[in-house]
Amino acid sequence: MVEQSNSSLHAIVVELVTEGNRFLPGTLGRALHGQVMEWIANVDAVLAAAIHDSKDTPFTVSPLFGNRAEGKPRAGESFFFRITLLQGFILPIVLQGLEEWEDKSVVLGGHTFHLKAVYCLPGSHRWTGSSDYNLLLALAIPQKEVTLVFHTPTSFKQKDFIQPFPLPDLVFGSLWRKWNSFCPGNCQIDEEAWQVLVSGFELQTRVYRLEGGAEIGCQGWVRYVFTDEKQARLGAVLSHFAFFAGVGRKTTMGMGLTSLREKRYE
Repeated sequence: MVEQSNSSLHAIVVELVTEGNRFLPGTLGRALHGQVMEWIANVDAVLAAAIHDSKDTPFTVSPLFGNRAEGKPRAGESFFFRITLLQGFILPIVLQGLEEWEDKSVVLGGHTFHLKAVYCLPGSHRWTGSSDYNLLLALAIPQKEVTLVFHTPTSFKQKDFIQPFPLPDLVFGSLWRKWNSFCPGNCQIDEEAWQVLVSGFELQTRVYRLEGGAEIGCQGWVRYVFTDEKQARLGAVLSHFAFFAGVGRKTTMGMGLTSLREKRYE
């Protein structure tokens, strides 16, 4: 097993191939989350139980991407989803779980797939990547302005309500809490009263259907402007972290998939 630093961050992509022409449900968020947990549990049941009982989950799972326009994909069609890991030691456990799965079927929402490929190396797929908490902190250059792209429906818990607009304090507060939950002790960031403005956005309201009911979220981009130099640096750190952590609610079931706007993601 490859040893990984606990301060490392990873994004891997799993490619699946359909085995039949059965109807593919519109959402598979809970099914994909359950499949990832099964791969972890098959290698380390204690870790899986700890993750299950934890308030914060050290991974995110994207929706299943692929051609779903007709609802019934043809046998042999490819789909993929992304897993990000916010604690590096989990990577070899997930990879071992995938390797030991071999040619067993992956059943999601009653639809049967089998594994085709796993992309781990940065550059092997547009959604793969790796970084490190220490590296992000050390290399961060203050950026007065950042643009975040919300690729899947994104929403936030605001007191007792659900807020679909990515207000600055909700976005950077969400990233700050995740950062401090999983980073090494030497990388902790003090809480900030964010002084951030929104200078532009293109957002649409989207419905994201989960097994437990429909969720409302926003999808599109927002440009944030920092008025404080220290926060401009921390904002740059957290904006890069968003590629791995996602933003807002239910990031383990496909919501909140986020990236810093850079040319390679356009």
